Amino acid sequence: MRTAYFDLVSGISGDMTVAALLDLGLPRRRLQEELAKLANLDFRIRVGRKTVHGIRAVRFQVLAGEEQPGRSWSDIRGLIEGSGLPAEVKTRGLAIFSKLAEAEGKVHGVAPEEVHFHEIGAVDSIVDIVAAAIGTCFLGIDEFACSAVPLGRGLTRSLHGVLPVPAPATLELLKGFPVEGADIAAENVTPTGAAILSALVTRKGEAPAMRVEGTGYGAGTLEFADRPNVLRIVTGESAAALAHERMLVMETHIDDMNPELYDYVLERLFAAGARDVTLSPVQMKKNRPGTLLRVVAEPELRDALAGIVLGETSTLGVRCYLVDRLVLPRTTLKLKTRFGTLTVKVAEEPGGAKRATPEYDEVRKIAAARKVPLKAVYDEVTRCFMGGR
Repeated sequence: MRTAYFDLVSGISGDMTVAALLDLGLPRRRLQEELAKLANLDFRIRVGRKTVHGIRAVRFQVLAGEEQPGRSWSDIRGLIEGSGLPAEVKTRGLAIFSKLAEAEGKVHGVAPEEVHFHEIGAVDSIVDIVAAAIGTCFLGIDEFACSAVPLGRGLTRSLHGVLPVPAPATLELLKGFPVEGADIAAENVTPTGAAILSALVTRKGEAPAMRVEGTGYGAGTLEFADRPNVLRIVTGESAAALAHERMLVMETHIDDMNPELYDYVLERLFAAGARDVTLSPVQMKKNRPGTLLRVVAEPELRDALAGIVLGETSTLGVRCYLVDRLVLPRTTLKLKTRFGTLTVKVAEEPGGAKRATPEYDEVRKIAAARKVPLKAVYDEVTRCFMGGR
């Protein structure tokens, strides 16, 4: 598996990302040829070298007219979808812009479709994001990881007025990412850079185990006295490894509630984003039979899920603690079988072997419609998956 590790030495922006990808081997001519497929955009690119604290890095710039029109999310989506770019590049570029639209919409209280990107929708940012998609696809990167995100401080000006650093949209995009304070009085993580991380990165924190093959340095515009203002991207081959996730476990004992209510409680918890909810029989004080309600979820959902438990059950308190979860890398694909096309989850084991598991609801529906045993559908999925490898 080809992995890219974003080492956020001083932060990240769109132009720094593209510069690091160029330093890794993305040909400038290939990048220009692909970017030319974006119709109705008047721009040119400049690629050069810059020495930062003794490190030779690439500097990437987009040169366009100062007056650029504001563009809505639908305008940008139409621009990318209507281009001649490869499908994989379109998908990756749209994923990054979708993250931006969701974050900006939440910050400003509007639906993502109603977001107008202003400076984020300017030509230079469109080119930065599409170029990042072109570069990561050209280099054949399958998996993305990043270090803790260093956050600067201060104020920055935008079309919305003076905003605190990090910008509100940037923090929205960094939900779930490990961050750390940095003595940088500047916007060292831009919304565009944060959107690239949010859309691509699946492994966060320590560098993944891999055989290093390449290192690219992308230089930023600002200069810092205490650190080089570069983004370092390290690429290499890694075997399937266990991903680390920090999860929240919430639990409570209940011995005085009508058991008919649990169905509704679980329904609300899952709808609010819980990863898993279980009920276990326990023997409580005074020899009372009771129920252990346990919820597993992302840490940022703690208050919302605790509110449901405290509001929908008879308990007076909820215990909360963080745990580390190890998970196998997994993807989802559509698998053609003699029973039809099914959605299949494919997990890759540490040794490299893969196993496929269909969605139970689809298997049940097909088995009932075809009047065949559930096991026959499961066996067919295994046969088709192994035969197609």
